[in-house]
Amino acid sequence: MTAVHERHPRSPFHTAASSAEADQAAVNRTARILADRAEGEAYVASVCFRNGPPRRIGVELEYTVHRTADPTRPLDPADLVAALGPHAPRTVAPDSPAEPLPHGSPVTLEPGGQIEISPPPQTSLGALAAVADADLAHLRERLAAVGLSLGTSGIDPHRPPARMLATPRYTAMERRFAPEGPGGITMMCSTAALQVCVDVGERATLPGRWALVHALGPVLVALFANSARHAGVDTGCASARWLAVLRTERCRTHPSTPSRDPVTDWARRLMDTPVMVLRRRDGPWDAPPGLTFADWIAGRGAGARLDPPTTADLDYHLSTMFTPVRPRGYLEIRYLDAQPPGRWLPPVALLTALLARPATVDRALAACAPVADRWEDAARHGLTDARLAAAGRAVVDLGCAELAELGTGTGLPAATVMTIIDDLQRRLDHGGEEERR
Repeated sequence: MTAVHERHPRSPFHTAASSAEADQAAVNRTARILADRAEGEAYVASVCFRNGPPRRIGVELEYTVHRTADPTRPLDPADLVAALGPHAPRTVAPDSPAEPLPHGSPVTLEPGGQIEISPPPQTSLGALAAVADADLAHLRERLAAVGLSLGTSGIDPHRPPARMLATPRYTAMERRFAPEGPGGITMMCSTAALQVCVDVGERATLPGRWALVHALGPVLVALFANSARHAGVDTGCASARWLAVLRTERCRTHPSTPSRDPVTDWARRLMDTPVMVLRRRDGPWDAPPGLTFADWIAGRGAGARLDPPTTADLDYHLSTMFTPVRPRGYLEIRYLDAQPPGRWLPPVALLTALLARPATVDRALAACAPVADRWEDAARHGLTDARLAAAGRAVVDLGCAELAELGTGTGLPAATVMTIIDDLQRRLDHGGEEERR
């Protein structure tokens, strides 16, 4: 699902891949101590929102992994090491070169053994599809060679959650989430997401883009929900994955509200969010209960017993936010269930089309307004909810009209654009059931 993996929140809009360890070492070398809350908020604003004309589109493709002959059998880390070879991340193979896939996609693993690839962002949907599909095909070939295959939904339909990676971060996270119920361990170990990454845009258009990518959330959760079955049981919910996310710490997962100043609001939120894990050389990484980052900077409460935080600590704190949309210098849209490997492009194309022009942004916002806060209803009922279905129809019609107008300007062949439009319309016609059949 969920990008809970251990890497510095380094933008996938950077095309050169490097290991998590190298990234973090570089950050630590240049980190500075934060003097006060104002400096912390200014740092968040500078790294999370980078204004400019929107040009690039990126994806992070995450999948559960299964033994093809018996998908109910648990995986072993050795299975993934054998399959990934030189691409294995060092969280599972410490001596691995951790090479990206042939077209530049780094590979990371989630706590339950889910695989994520992050293709280099591109300036057109066509270029992105070419790179992502090539690396995805290479990954699937490597998995197939050792009897493994990728899942096709946003949650593991066969196995209960079980943590595979025994890192200090994941151990601390599991302990922290346990009192909240099974949502945390399910999110960590059983879920997979399709994450779409878009540029922040110009300062003047940011509030509208920020509002739209949030308002679209319930509609697109419902439209692309495919995670009803988990651990051999029909949950009765359209997206059991998204419900698992909502059932972790609310301070980390609740959506941001529309704002004329998203930058300031996000920076304040980060300061007031409790620290989830504290990196230590020795001992567990559990953070003191209730310690916010602002408390840590000010040396209040448990923060008085800790070394002053640095910009590297704040970067790491940012990586523990699992909001529907997470700003990381660009906007990372995180609420979509993982789609089958050959079906990830339609939701990405729809989001790209709806963000293409300010006028379309405004119309899409108006269409989503009646259901913009219905996140849990979307996860429970999908398009069987009449109001969500109506908003879905309006949004898809808008997006399809924009895609048809853009045509080959998307970088995709005309036939592919028409296939995407047909796919989106078919989802509406089947009330979202096509993906769950």
